[in-house]
Amino acid sequence: MKKIVMKFGGTSVATGENIRNVASIVAENAKQDCAVIVVVSALDGVTDELFEAAEQARKEKQDYIQAFKQRMLERHCTAITRAIRSLTIRKEVEQTITKIIDELEKVLTGICYVGELTPKSKDYVLSFGERLSAPIVCASLRDLKLKSVAFTGKEAGIVTDSNFGDANPLFNVTKHQLKERIEPLFEEGVIPVVSGYIAATQDGVITTLGRGGSDYTATIIAAALAVDEVWIWTDVEGIMTADPKIVSSARLLRQLSYQEAAELAIFGAKAMHPRALEPIMKENIPAQIRNVFNPKNPGTLISSETSTTRQDAVKAVAVIKDVAMINVSGGGMVGAPGSYARILDLLGKNGINVMMISAAASEANISLVIRRNMLGRALSTLEIVLLGRGFASDISAEDDVSVIAAMGANMKGTPGVASRIFNTQAKNGINIRMIAQGSSELNISFVVKEKDGKAAVQAIHDEFQLGKP
Repeated sequence: MKKIVMKFGGTSVATGENIRNVASIVAENAKQDCAVIVVVSALDGVTDELFEAAEQARKEKQDYIQAFKQRMLERHCTAITRAIRSLTIRKEVEQTITKIIDELEKVLTGICYVGELTPKSKDYVLSFGERLSAPIVCASLRDLKLKSVAFTGKEAGIVTDSNFGDANPLFNVTKHQLKERIEPLFEEGVIPVVSGYIAATQDGVITTLGRGGSDYTATIIAAALAVDEVWIWTDVEGIMTADPKIVSSARLLRQLSYQEAAELAIFGAKAMHPRALEPIMKENIPAQIRNVFNPKNPGTLISSETSTTRQDAVKAVAVIKDVAMINVSGGGMVGAPGSYARILDLLGKNGINVMMISAAASEANISLVIRRNMLGRALSTLEIVLLGRGFASDISAEDDVSVIAAMGANMKGTPGVASRIFNTQAKNGINIRMIAQGSSELNISFVVKEKDGKAAVQAIHDEFQLGKP
């Protein structure tokens, strides 16, 4: 019997009609002698609404909580009505949803009284999105005459540390508990529906898995139960050679290696988060990115294999907008051990993530790329600590830039790739402000002015003929 973990994102379960579609996809595969484990996200936009509700509760706005509770109840009950035809099943799941939302109200009211939102209580609030969606998907499957049971990540057995907001799984105990609680259901023909994104500590305190958390839940389960494949259902056909909004000739990539998929995900492609890829990489379990609204399309396959032809050394090109570049220079940096570490440490301690680094061999200059909304904090931090102390003589910034990244596993060892990338930029009159490449050679990234971003992507896409099938 083939075992598949299917993860459905927020858009896939955004409405009752979409949930019915999800149930139909699962049912079709279950009838083909497949054991299916379903992992679901919260309904589209609900996690953001929960975050806002938690913030409003912290500000002691009780009126907001009451209105929010009613919105949540109405939205989920509407989804139930449209996803489930059996009145008995519908009534049963409505009672479950009402009970969960009542609990959510109590949690928010508690935060309101205390006037404080801790990472622990924030995780508790954010967990409700998936806790509300999983029972509805489960009930929709039952409505199609399938056996199904809903689990939270905690109930399924996913155990993490206490790093609230970005928890790390404890794989040994998680594997043991998943095999104990989920695996027996295969023989009974029961489809488990597990809430993504959420787990619990060994003491049973709810945690969340951070960015890409539902994908991570799916791959943790896949690795623990040694399934055959993971299918990530989303609202796009798969991973493209470029953003089709920028490059009209962008085409679907049928196959990527794990490393290529990780690079693309970092640059905003609708792929799996690199963290979520780790469990299946270790177990060599392939994943597919598929369109829930076009299930006949096989989408993009992510596996250990990659194309062996040199003609597709560059497979995709991406752009990151809303970034800024900081340049730090000064004679005091030359030959000073730990000078770069000092700069990075300052930014890290202030919650500023450095996305890209480039430094001259002279050691007199270092350039950094960060998110644009962090630029003010970064500049003030660096100027206060570094300027006028014999370390840095100048700190400047550019807030009108974009990062361009060309990616492909076969770039490694292929002569002339960088030359072609930079020559095509020069031919199009595009000035490169900064360059970075890791030793893996999977990715060449560079910075251009924001106004040149679209032209830079188009130039690389054309140069490597990425639009050709």
